[in-house]
Amino acid sequence: MTYFNTISEIPLALLDILEDLHFTQMTKIQEESIPAILEGRDLFAQSKTGSGKTLAFGLPAVIRTDIAANRPQTLIITPTRELAEQVATELRKLAAYKANLKILTLYGGVPLRSQADSLAKGAHILIGTPGRLKDHLSKHTLELDNISTLILDEADKMLDMGFYDDIVSIASNIPTPRQTLLFSATFPSKIEHLSKKLLINPLSIKVDTLQEAGKIDEIVYETSDKFHALITLINSFKPTSLLIFCNTKADVVTLAERLHALGHSVIDLQGDLDQRARNESIILFSNGSKRILVATDVASRGLDIKEIELVINYDLPFDKEVYTHRIGRTGRADASGIALSLYTPEESSKCHYITSRARKGMLKELQTDSKYKMQSDFDTLCLNGGKKTKLRKGDILGTLCKEIGIGTEEIGKIDITDSNAYIALNHNVIKKVQKALKTVKIKKKKYLSWILD
Repeated sequence: MTYFNTISEIPLALLDILEDLHFTQMTKIQEESIPAILEGRDLFAQSKTGSGKTLAFGLPAVIRTDIAANRPQTLIITPTRELAEQVATELRKLAAYKANLKILTLYGGVPLRSQADSLAKGAHILIGTPGRLKDHLSKHTLELDNISTLILDEADKMLDMGFYDDIVSIASNIPTPRQTLLFSATFPSKIEHLSKKLLINPLSIKVDTLQEAGKIDEIVYETSDKFHALITLINSFKPTSLLIFCNTKADVVTLAERLHALGHSVIDLQGDLDQRARNESIILFSNGSKRILVATDVASRGLDIKEIELVINYDLPFDKEVYTHRIGRTGRADASGIALSLYTPEESSKCHYITSRARKGMLKELQTDSKYKMQSDFDTLCLNGGKKTKLRKGDILGTLCKEIGIGTEEIGKIDITDSNAYIALNHNVIKKVQKALKTVKIKKKKYLSWILD
């Protein structure tokens, strides 16, 4: 059992932040990685999703940032926009003790010009996806001359997506010597090639590479009618939160619409949504306003939502590694979880990798409650102000409780992005709050509000 306060390089102010975030004891990947990174070693680290990799590389990145030098010093490359935002959110929490440390995200779905303007004003830590980073490099809006640390997060996923050449190209724009850190959940041959190309005498760390036995209860069901089977599973397991995976964007939309028509509180997450809609889908699910999230594999990684009780593979994933990442959305940290998979008789030949590890269930043996609906007691109120207008959770809570007279039990999770604030409120009070905010000010300012559907 190793604690963060045993690492002398961590400032006391940062230790206080870690304690406030309930991070005191290090995970295995953090225990083995952080000291080596602080020493300047190149690192190849393999560890399953949810094991604490972000903090393992994020903590040293924040500690070693020189805020007096207004230039990018660390570049973190991620496979998806969602993961880039997740990493940025976690690093900003750690960076709270360093005034003016600027973290900038670079990914598609956001105007390139606005990102270029932000880059021109200076930043210390950059977090981006390969495609958008290459766009900026080609237009000369991004300079990597002062990058001293390159971090590849979820490197195996990036290679699965065909980004090998892009990563190598981006790395070629970073001067050497530099520190390179490669984090991966799996170890395919392409990862070994990339490691040999970019890393110099790296320390190899492999911990928590397999899902703990018994932590996730995996059950597989054969059916000729997947939708009927899905409803049977929902009415039997009665989860508080449910993540359903489909293989295509069209199937995600169709399934979400069918579940909504039955009275379930559901939202979809897929690649055709613009970035704001994708972010809002995640917020609505994570704050409990929507109890079912139907998604493509965009949600199999980089979706850090705690306490997802049940994962259902409505469509079988294409390979074993995708399956592992999907079910890893439940049973995170110290929690346990349940992962269910559906397959038709025609698919039985291609799902041996699941049936060999999951126990087989029988739908006809399940006890169901046909009246059960996954409905939420909360809706989400959105305000047209966020971090850029200096809006804080405490300001919102104070206004809701003291000025409008809302009890704390009626208020759920509050999320604040750069431009908006999202407040989960009980159905009984949300319209009262929306009406009151037409006249009541927050920090001497009026904000427009609307209820997210």
